[in-house]
Amino acid sequence: MSERKVEIFETTAGQVTALLARLGVSDQQRVTVLIEPDDWISKARQAARPLVVAAGLSDDAIDRLIDEARTEVQPHLK
Repeated sequence: MSERKVEIFETTAGQVTALLARLGVSDQQRVTVLIEPDDWISKARQAARPLVVAAGLSDDAIDRLIDEARTEVQPHLK
């Protein structure tokens, strides 16, 4: 494989197999699964939300910033 592409998907444990099959991932392809303890990402988002609102940023602005950062980082992932 000359170029590795990192892809991140959020799903439930029960849907992992179906998602991988839908994406055409071979049974032999290596994958990494992250199990989120106690839905920490949702708790982090809830804690950060008041700070985001206080800074005057909208959900659309946050999404745009995330997309820009993702686009900037993608070429450096190998």
